[in-house]
Amino acid sequence: MLEIDGAYGEGGGQVLRNSAALSCVNNKSIKITNIRANREQPGLKPQHYVVLKSLKEIFGAETTGVEIGSTEVTFKPGKIKPDKYKFEVGTAGSITLVFQAIILACLNAKEQITVSISGGTDVKWSPSWDYFENVFLPLIERMGVKIYSDLILRGYYPRGGGEAVITINPTKKLKPLNISNEIDFSEVKGTICISNLSEDIARRIKHTATKTFLKEDFLSKIDVQQSTSLSPGVGVTLWSGVNNAIIGSTVLGDKGIPSEEVGLNVANYLLEEIKSYSTVDIHAFDQILPYMVLASKNGVSCCNVRKLSNHASTNMWLLKQFYPKVDFEALQNEDNFQIKVK
Repeated sequence: MLEIDGAYGEGGGQVLRNSAALSCVNNKSIKITNIRANREQPGLKPQHYVVLKSLKEIFGAETTGVEIGSTEVTFKPGKIKPDKYKFEVGTAGSITLVFQAIILACLNAKEQITVSISGGTDVKWSPSWDYFENVFLPLIERMGVKIYSDLILRGYYPRGGGEAVITINPTKKLKPLNISNEIDFSEVKGTICISNLSEDIARRIKHTATKTFLKEDFLSKIDVQQSTSLSPGVGVTLWSGVNNAIIGSTVLGDKGIPSEEVGLNVANYLLEEIKSYSTVDIHAFDQILPYMVLASKNGVSCCNVRKLSNHASTNMWLLKQFYPKVDFEALQNEDNFQIKVK
């Protein structure tokens, strides 16, 4: 049984999610200790509990310690069971983070698997739904992973109530991702999603972001989507893609933060990625690292990243626990890092 120290590096829920998913991919039993030990409230939270619960059901796994607040669990995967599943995170726990763990875990599925999850679609410290759908999914699709996604309802903090469905198709062959050449990003797309709030908020966010891009000679097309949800909320996701490269940024609105500041921040975050000549943004890089490692048996993956985040460094360490022969090569350029996974 492989033992994973959940407090290593960044020491958050990512270690738990990816450990459980990689356990399923490799059919390898694991023991995770010190779960989220560096957090103010250590142990499993509802979102992490649902990851383990969903993978336990899909893979018929044997587990111990899977309960809210637990700081140590064991997970022994069984055989994958293709079916239609429905899980509930509760309150505003992130739907997208649970989906990411399930997609990775089911990479070797031979039949379609459909998963419906309710919870938060646009919440802090996780990919927004629009980032998940317009940045993360297209990147892994370029590597051969085909996911159908459908948003039913938006869900914001604190009540959640959002719902989304994905269908995971069998991956015939995982292809390396090679996007290391400089990319000329010229057009930005985006979505402002707003629920139970004045449409003037979205208008001001859009105006500020559009004006910021115009100053840098970038065209932008930003749509506004209004909806009704259990809790009010607003968020904006921007992305830009050329050829195989795609980068994105997300900012959620919050009480006391002017709409103009939200629009300026999300535009500047994306511009910072563009000006660094990155081909994958720092958040997406962390999220697709496991796929790059799994594709290494079929060739070298290569991309340019503005900087290596603590999440990425922790993820590299974790992946080495499962794949000790994999090699990460980071070459520092003037504006970014060129990363090779082989």
